[in-house]
Amino acid sequence: MADIIRLLPDHVANQIAAGEVVQRPASVVKELLENSVDSGATRITLVVRDAGRTLVQVSDDGKGMSPTDARMCWERHATSKIRVADDLNSVVTKGFRGEALASIAAVAQVELKTREHEQELGTRIVIEGSRVRTQEAFAGAPGTSIAVRSLFYNVPARRQFLKSDGVELKHVVEEFQRVALAHPEIAFKLINNEQEEFNLPPANHRQRIVGLFGRKFDERLVPVEDATEVLGVSGFVGKPEFARRSRGEQYFFVNRRYIRSAYLEHALRKAYDELVTRENFPSWFLFLELDPAQIDINIHPTKTEIKFRDDRLVYAIVHAAVRRALGRFNIVPSLDFEPEPAIIAAFSGGGAAAAPASVPAWRPQDLGAFSQPPRQRAEGWQQLFDLGAGQTAGAEVPLPDATPATARVLPMREHEGLPGERPVFQLHGTYIMAQLRSGFMVIDQQRAHERILYERNLRHLEQGAGLSQTLLFPRNVDLPPADLALVEDLLPELRALGMDLQPFGGRTLQVNGMPAEAPDDDPAQLLESVLEQLKHERGALRNERHQALARGMARSMAMRPGRVLSSSAMHELIDQLFACAMPTVSPSGKPTLITYGLDELNERFQR
Repeated sequence: MADIIRLLPDHVANQIAAGEVVQRPASVVKELLENSVDSGATRITLVVRDAGRTLVQVSDDGKGMSPTDARMCWERHATSKIRVADDLNSVVTKGFRGEALASIAAVAQVELKTREHEQELGTRIVIEGSRVRTQEAFAGAPGTSIAVRSLFYNVPARRQFLKSDGVELKHVVEEFQRVALAHPEIAFKLINNEQEEFNLPPANHRQRIVGLFGRKFDERLVPVEDATEVLGVSGFVGKPEFARRSRGEQYFFVNRRYIRSAYLEHALRKAYDELVTRENFPSWFLFLELDPAQIDINIHPTKTEIKFRDDRLVYAIVHAAVRRALGRFNIVPSLDFEPEPAIIAAFSGGGAAAAPASVPAWRPQDLGAFSQPPRQRAEGWQQLFDLGAGQTAGAEVPLPDATPATARVLPMREHEGLPGERPVFQLHGTYIMAQLRSGFMVIDQQRAHERILYERNLRHLEQGAGLSQTLLFPRNVDLPPADLALVEDLLPELRALGMDLQPFGGRTLQVNGMPAEAPDDDPAQLLESVLEQLKHERGALRNERHQALARGMARSMAMRPGRVLSSSAMHELIDQLFACAMPTVSPSGKPTLITYGLDELNERFQR
């Protein structure tokens, strides 16, 4: 039998290896930016065109390369960082394997221009598909510039798997932000399609965060600073009240290298126990410094995952540092120049605030014996929920209780004389209870509203005719480049949902109208909430995209717990819910209602 095993040609092997390193334009951005940082640059410029499909160019003022190094850097496993395996224990630079440039050159058309500061001439090299086409001398500024054009031009199957320009640009901006956050002492610039998105001067960490994510972050940050003999922790975490329902800005850096770590994330979430609910996510920008010998950074091709030699110790130190920082923030008293009347009464010698004179204090005896007529028994029970004497039936009356989740029960007299009326009442401003023929039903009003809005939004997206309410005064909203690219990609769909948006130049959008059912909130908050929920959606098909957008808009517009509803509003919500195609589950797959049968009640009461 003939021999069938043979060595792959170098260019084929490089294309296969490129699949581990170069997955999308953002992968090229990461590798080139990290090389510029390693070169000692003080200014780095990133230029992208068509979200990196057409061009990714990184220029720096680093030390440059000699003609020999300029040619050798494109070979696989050519590196200046390590000589022997033991050097891995002391690596502090970004790259060290010598795979990135070789992988990029295997799947793109690349041009390198580099010149050392002490030399008069530099070197220009053009490579296509791992093959060197040109190598010549050139006169230019010191430093290095690498332009990567037509990514995946020779691997069409990989190019077809790229997402839309908005999604790919979002990934590019994320990689840019990670490198810029880790090195605030370096000036960074990002130019997208001839438009300057970021121009970041050298700064400290706080200024760099504000420069990347906006001035609103300045008030949201709590400084973290702790150092031990093993580990130094510094940076910032977000104040608990600014936590969001979707993952926002969460960054870990170990020795100035961005990493992902579910273990460290758990330490952060534990530090926020009792401060942030489980469904909300705080922000953090944490920088860990420790001996390189205590970590293994060679466990992942992109080096975004590492192993700690003593992970339990790192966990404990990070958790304690964040917990201490949050404690220092929380003990600062907040000044209230308009204290509650109850507080004034207590400090003026009046003791605790007394109950309103019109409502007598409720006593257990007021419930009466079970032999009393129903009308007599119900009187004290109504006072327990403080519906108020003489109030109009069905009126929305807030309770004196300061808790937002107020309890409200409709008086029985509301249904007297209305034999066809279905008895309903609201519990804690969150649930609606309705009688069924065989028992009763409890509806989660927020999830029910989400289901109604979700199916309505899907219809608007299919028909392209959502109702919009014109704003009396248009509002301008400034968005980060990644969010602006996502909005521009979704502009037809957003308009179909009733959001009248117009580009206003630069990073600004003008909001002329909002969906007719949108709450009377800041349009910027609604738009930001929808975008946060869409950032992590990966659906490429049209129907998946519509479902993700309809789901995000419904979640942002749905009523929140604590909203008191009238009887007619509850009946309308129930009718609209059961008119839906899938009334029993929310768009996220959670139940909207639970039913209880009379048999279950009889069993509980041992009847």
